[in-house]
Amino acid sequence: MNQQITEKQKKVLKLIYTDIITEGFPPSLADLKDALNLASNQAVLNYLNSLEAKGFIHREEGQARGIKITPLGLKILGKERLAPVVGFAAAGPYIESFADINFKWIDLPAGNIPNEKLKQSDDVFIIQVSGDSMINIGIDDGDMLLIKKSKEFKSGDIVVARSDDGTTVKRFIAEGGKRYLKPENPVYKNMLIIPGEIHFEGKVILNLSKVK
Repeated sequence: MNQQITEKQKKVLKLIYTDIITEGFPPSLADLKDALNLASNQAVLNYLNSLEAKGFIHREEGQARGIKITPLGLKILGKERLAPVVGFAAAGPYIESFADINFKWIDLPAGNIPNEKLKQSDDVFIIQVSGDSMINIGIDDGDMLLIKKSKEFKSGDIVVARSDDGTTVKRFIAEGGKRYLKPENPVYKNMLIIPGEIHFEGKVILNLSKVK
């Protein structure tokens, strides 16, 4: 794979990155055509085809704005990994599902996430906490948490859980035959997990608001 990038290709890559950061999604073909002062959408597609062939972007088939910058593309730009901020989750009572909230993307801090906690292939997202039920472990109202999607959870994990009532951040506890969500504030009560009614969205791997 030829990983050399021309100045014009790098400009296209920068435009894609800027739109993802500022708008929450990649630019359209028309946006890129105007920004690059090109005569046609085909000229834009030629740049995108070259960037994809060199491994700097990946395009989702059938999605007009389905452009993702690969780790190699981010490295070329001197940028860190991106993660979407998808909305709020409660540290207290449940809050409405964050899945319906428009999200933005932010850079993950370089060198602050242990390799054993996050691999390049892991699917991650960011939520903002609302409430005070986790204050005893340093998760405060307004904190931004990095969440890793997972299918496996062990007792003691801090999880994002979803039910018909919405989403919440709690500690998952498994004791004998009991499964429940435990707040880290004595003001709040444990939440019993009823199979089929509560689903885990992922586990907390870093409180970004506490990163120095």
